[in-house]
Amino acid sequence: MPALREISFEQARTIAADKGLQPSKVKGTNTLRFSKTPSDKLQVISWDEFERTASGRRLAVYESAGWMKLMTRH
Repeated sequence: MPALREISFEQARTIAADKGLQPSKVKGTNTLRFSKTPSDKLQVISWDEFERTASGRRLAVYESAGWMKLMTRH
């Protein structure tokens, strides 16, 4: 698998749209996720809130071959 590389939130939006993913957080927490299907445990949020929360927690989106992960910014 190719190495993970940091991508912009705009690039993450594009990949998410292509894969049918939405920005979400675990209900009652600030834990962010990308979700595809509705869940009782996840709350879909706006991209603006997703980016604000991630930036405030020093998180960045990393990508490899279309697979995305939120991790602490290097």
